[in-house]
Amino acid sequence: MFPEVGAAELLVIAAIALIVVGPKDLPVLMRKVGRFIAQMRSMAAEFRASFDELARQSELEELRREVEAMRAAANQPASMAAASVGLDKMESEINATLADPHAEPDEPELPLPAPGPATDEAEASPAPHETRPAPEPRA
Repeated sequence: MFPEVGAAELLVIAAIALIVVGPKDLPVLMRKVGRFIAQMRSMAAEFRASFDELARQSELEELRREVEAMRAAANQPASMAAASVGLDKMESEINATLADPHAEPDEPELPLPAPGPATDEAEASPAPHETRPAPEPRA
């Protein structure tokens, strides 16, 4: 019951209580102490139960969020189909390259940039596709 109070200490406390309270009122005092301890235990049990209920509710709420996330992921077949088409196209390109490694790969069609106003910097800098003339060999 009391981890730091041994049997000898309990006997000393009982003897002092018997002397101070008296043999006539000691049973009444012990009943009151017993009721007080029972009330404290019930309050501790109620607190523990409410704490466990709060922990259980937070776990359930977390599980509900996970289930909703799974349902949302399952309800997106259109995006999965689009990704599957892209993967199928990439797989066919890889298979074609493996079948004929010397074949030229298909160039993907890239969108052209929108024409804009020309600036002096753009006209002054050489285009990336222009080549320089080859230097003349020294004699």
